[in-house]
Amino acid sequence: MDLSTYTSNNHCNVYVNSDVPEVCKEEPCVVGVDEAGRGPVLGPMVYGICFCPVNKHSELKASGVADSKTLTEEQREKIFGVIHENCDYVGWSVEVISPLYISNCMYKRPKVSLNEVSHNAAIGLIKRAIAAGVNVSEVYVDTVGPPEKYQAKLQEIFPTVKVTVEKKADALFPCVSGASICAKVARDRALKKWEFPEGIEIDNWGSGYPGDAVTKNFLLNSLNQVFGFPGIVRFSWSTAEKILEEKCVPVTWNEEEDEEEKDKTPSVLQFFAKKPKSSSVLGRPPQKKTHHFFTDRCLKSVESF
Repeated sequence: MDLSTYTSNNHCNVYVNSDVPEVCKEEPCVVGVDEAGRGPVLGPMVYGICFCPVNKHSELKASGVADSKTLTEEQREKIFGVIHENCDYVGWSVEVISPLYISNCMYKRPKVSLNEVSHNAAIGLIKRAIAAGVNVSEVYVDTVGPPEKYQAKLQEIFPTVKVTVEKKADALFPCVSGASICAKVARDRALKKWEFPEGIEIDNWGSGYPGDAVTKNFLLNSLNQVFGFPGIVRFSWSTAEKILEEKCVPVTWNEEEDEEEKDKTPSVLQFFAKKPKSSSVLGRPPQKKTHHFFTDRCLKSVESF
């Protein structure tokens, strides 16, 4: 799994894919979807898929795939090696979603929730597999949010595919377990090779989860009072936001226009024709003022056509 594209440019999202086995183009396939790194305040979130022919699903289970959270890093690396070696019938793909992208989404107006980011990543990976020629027949997904709603959403997008969304799917379906391992291996490798463009030299930030004392210590030690955290941190996490509020220099942003200019903003009522008065100085009704929208486009009012 070559993550050099991401490690050299870790503020952008990247896809990393295996080759698609020919058998996966010819025979109906199962596709499992899972993620790694949803909860940490540090590092990317990675979404992964793992696919193989329906009649090979049991063989994938025999390779030792399991929920990545129940395995050690050494076990995950070993099983990923097995998955990668079985490239004659197994394929995989991951999207590495940067911390900066996650924070930007959650600070947008309107806000893009982490659930929506997750859904979009899963949908994007499935679409990419189909576009690459994978004969997708069944999709199994570890749920994000209510499984019934998520399943209905995916089923509407992929009407010809049998979609199953369940809690703990990574422990129930081998293809989801495989996706879980691919995602976790990608995240671990991305963090190990993380490059700080800010020039920071810290290699121990703990687990990355908000409750980890080592992670909290890293947040405090890497903080700049003006610019905040380095790019590895998800600014939008409440743990990071609280530290920013307490430790950083407060900033007041100037409005684009001052209050006096705001008071001069024309009322929308002026764009509607006023009722003509009964008389005027010249004995004629007042001339209606045409809005520039119409004059710029050479448009005129007509009574009949």
